[in-house]
Amino acid sequence: MSHAPSWVPASEFARVREEIADPYDRAAAVSTLARLNTLYMIERAGSGHLGSSFSAADIVTQLYLSELRDPAATDGDVYFSSKGHDVPGLYALLAGLGHLDEGLIHRLRRLDGLPGHPDVGTPHMPFNTGSLGMGISKAKGLVLADRLAGRDRRVYVLTGDGELQEGQNWEALAGAVRHGMRELTVVVDHNKIQSDTWVADVSDLGDLEAKFRSFGWGVVRCDGNDPQALEAAFAKRAAAFPDGPAVLVADTVKGAGCGTFAATSMCEEEWRYRYHSGAPSPEDCAAAYAELWETAGQLLARHGVAPVRPRPAPVADGGTRGARESAYEPYRLTPVYGEALIELAHRDPRVVALDADLVLDTGLIPFREQFPDRFFEFGIAEQDMVSAAGGLAAGGRLPFVHSFSCFLHSRPNEQIYNNATEGRRIVYAGSLAGLVPAAPGHSHQAVRDVSALGAVPGLVVAEPANAAQTRALVRFAAAARESVYLRLSSAPVRAVVDALPLGEEPLTGRGTTVRRGGPLVAVGAGPVVLEHLMGAAQLLAADGVELTVVDLPWLNRVDPDWLAGLARGAQALTVVEHHYTHGGQADTVARALLELGLTAPPAFRGLGLTRLPDCGTEAETLAAHALDAASLAAALRP
Repeated sequence: MSHAPSWVPASEFARVREEIADPYDRAAAVSTLARLNTLYMIERAGSGHLGSSFSAADIVTQLYLSELRDPAATDGDVYFSSKGHDVPGLYALLAGLGHLDEGLIHRLRRLDGLPGHPDVGTPHMPFNTGSLGMGISKAKGLVLADRLAGRDRRVYVLTGDGELQEGQNWEALAGAVRHGMRELTVVVDHNKIQSDTWVADVSDLGDLEAKFRSFGWGVVRCDGNDPQALEAAFAKRAAAFPDGPAVLVADTVKGAGCGTFAATSMCEEEWRYRYHSGAPSPEDCAAAYAELWETAGQLLARHGVAPVRPRPAPVADGGTRGARESAYEPYRLTPVYGEALIELAHRDPRVVALDADLVLDTGLIPFREQFPDRFFEFGIAEQDMVSAAGGLAAGGRLPFVHSFSCFLHSRPNEQIYNNATEGRRIVYAGSLAGLVPAAPGHSHQAVRDVSALGAVPGLVVAEPANAAQTRALVRFAAAARESVYLRLSSAPVRAVVDALPLGEEPLTGRGTTVRRGGPLVAVGAGPVVLEHLMGAAQLLAADGVELTVVDLPWLNRVDPDWLAGLARGAQALTVVEHHYTHGGQADTVARALLELGLTAPPAFRGLGLTRLPDCGTEAETLAAHALDAASLAAALRP
């Protein structure tokens, strides 16, 4: 089944809103058109969160069509999403209502386009998302600021049900009651699925209504995919709880509004919801488009409204990936890591694996299947997971702790430090590390993890570049006397890096020369940096400049004797990293180099990120930060 991608312009949204008098069919039609554009955006981008966007679509449509007072005005009512995954659907609705430049819907997850998660640089996004659970607290702060400024407006914040596993949500509730925050309404998109699987199977929320009531909040519950039920629920919230904060528990279906994506289509034995992230297959997209267009057509025909006139998709202005090799299929490190962990677990019965709602993305599904009694799922609760790892270590186990790096190094940072003060030996494995993939946006780009963890006593930070080195570092982590943080890139490992000889047993603080050149030396780690350093070396060689490229996987350790040997043959030494320049590998190497007290040290500098990371494709983001091969060649050229 094939289809020609098309999208619905704002003029058609306006016509539908004007010509359908019934408020409930009008809302259903608008949310259907928003779903069409959401699917178009995610298919075009090659990634995005479709299921969450669809589950929340009717809630957000009801808010913007009927509940929010002057939402586009500076002093109008405020709505924002705390969970953030649903932002493609929010973009689609805002563009359809004329609140957002509709040309941007063609640039989801692209440089200078629409970020993969909410960002204040986009119109009508009052807050950024980060680690989940921040939204209610931010809404409280906004209410307090409004009171001080004498502004009279209401604040609505959307949370996910899985998001409610984060403790900060519950910390925020009592204060809202104490301050009598009648302006604040929390809406829970209760679609029963977090990321890829059922909330009840991860960390059940129990009696959600009773929990909120126990904090003194008003509670209303309704079908969150029914416009009429939503209208009644918002009216009840205003009438029944006029003097304090309230929560609307909206029972929704993940992927609602389209049978192709709806979680209700899952078989009873299925544990994984397939449309949380990424892009659907062409066949699923075609089926979903047909279904959504039929739904829209039926709603319009019921009121004698002419069919929607979509527009063809503009020609794409670039691919979604960087360079590709025709005879080589790039791979990613997380599956390799998962296999290495299984091999280790067969040899070492102390090994246990802990996960925070990312079992698919961290490569742990095979481990869970082979060692179900040694796998522990903690849900969206990183602090709980890391402290539990300390307990497991105290009980004689060797915990391997997993999440996206952006969450693992930050949310439980104090817990990691506490474990270190007790001398607990733990391995932390953070995937999605570094600048790319950049499509999700800076909330998911771990570019300060080295600085955040590098100073923790007894914690070695290391980044493998290819499969051989990943396996070697997993073995190292199991045998090391210190704890280890493995910084795992989720970018593709391409042929030039896969071929590098990095499989030997690693020695802490020592690197490997992977390209012998002249006295111009560049040091880096990981598949992204090494790929582009090797590319820069080729470009420089064409001009007669031979670059020496060195892999140093240790990001907070350097052996002084090894460094002295490297420095003696160098005129210029540059450390390149996809991390902020402050507190990263370059700072570690620079200090060690200075402490050597060489009489004629090489010129030294570090290249890395100097500003907030951009959202976009791999190629355009690396170029924007001058970390692609061409930019590095220009910077390194003597």
